[in-house]
Amino acid sequence: MKDVIDVHIHTTASGHAYSTFREVVGAAKKIGLELVGISDHAPLMPGSCHDFNFINFKVIPREMDGLKIVMGVELNIIDYSGSTDLPAQLLKRTDYAIASLHDVCVDAGSLAENTAAIIGAMRNPHVVIIGHPDNPFFPVDFDAIAAVAKENHVLLEINDSSYKSKGSRAGSRETVKFLLAACKKFKTPVIIGSDAHFDLDVGNHRAALEVLQQENFPEELVINSDVEKFFEHVRFRKSLAPK
Repeated sequence: MKDVIDVHIHTTASGHAYSTFREVVGAAKKIGLELVGISDHAPLMPGSCHDFNFINFKVIPREMDGLKIVMGVELNIIDYSGSTDLPAQLLKRTDYAIASLHDVCVDAGSLAENTAAIIGAMRNPHVVIIGHPDNPFFPVDFDAIAAVAKENHVLLEINDSSYKSKGSRAGSRETVKFLLAACKKFKTPVIIGSDAHFDLDVGNHRAALEVLQQENFPEELVINSDVEKFFEHVRFRKSLAPK
């Protein structure tokens, strides 16, 4: 499968990642990516950057030597209504947002509460991607999430770092089977993300691709082969934001 997109990447601004913006861009060019996205953690993640990190993205070129660049944020979902930790006026300055449940920012709730949290985050028009929705720590109703994501043009992430042997979300190789089955059922598109915290992992989707192959997941539902498909989702989601 053609794989030319990685938009879940962290830099030193996240506090627990170890490569700079320029190192990430260099790594993306080296492996032949067509689109790279920086999605540093929003401020409620311990050790991450201040709000001000997200106000000046205008200084970043959106293309360097043929590599397209998008500047985003990985939001923390902070309650079961789906609230996140950056205000709308700052999200307007980003190209896209990932929204994720992290156990250091919100307690795991019941299946119904976790599902409501993710569905609530999808109502935020700046959220284009739900990060690692198959995290076993936050059990969810995959059918409900896949159906709402399909209806609202939100991408569900297949997070490579979740499936590695030393990954921080143990058990995700089992839960992803149910996520992918739901996405097949509702024809919900997914996006592979590396969740790289070091430049050597930029564009490294080997574990995610292995999972997709094992589950015989349709290639046409994986948008990583087509940069324009990503931008179609971004434009649709951003069009919903109040002017």
